[in-house]
Amino acid sequence: MNKQVQTRLNEWMRMALKEAQKAQNEGEVPVGAIVVDKNGTIVAKAHNQSIARNDPTAHAEILALRKAGARLKNYRLAECILVVTVEPCPMCAGAAVWSRIKALVFGARDERYGACGSVFQIANSPKLNHRPEIVGGILEHECAGLMIQFFKERRAK
Repeated sequence: MNKQVQTRLNEWMRMALKEAQKAQNEGEVPVGAIVVDKNGTIVAKAHNQSIARNDPTAHAEILALRKAGARLKNYRLAECILVVTVEPCPMCAGAAVWSRIKALVFGARDERYGACGSVFQIANSPKLNHRPEIVGGILEHECAGLMIQFFKERRAK
């Protein structure tokens, strides 16, 4: 990842965190995602909406990848970066691989379902024909804190 992109990762993760906050405000698990094109332009933003849509696939990453594909009129997002607040699950990591994104950037690790190195090795599996560059830990404390707060409040109810 070049230096110009590296300098913008925190900025992009803050945008994804805003999306995660929207999810939390709607009673959804607070995960947000954005897709950035090769020029650094945000082409899609999304947050978890599985409950609202009654759709188990309505994760932030899936919704953001769908929006980006529609906007760019291509299912292959080869020059794009997916930025997500939490390490993608197997479904979302698989979608990222199939979309051919250039890089997958996440904040907090997911020690239960993470598929980018924590539990599973889907996004970086040598058995697949595409492996995006993976960068984890961007604004990790903020991203993890949002999840911890959400589940703490949910358990208290």
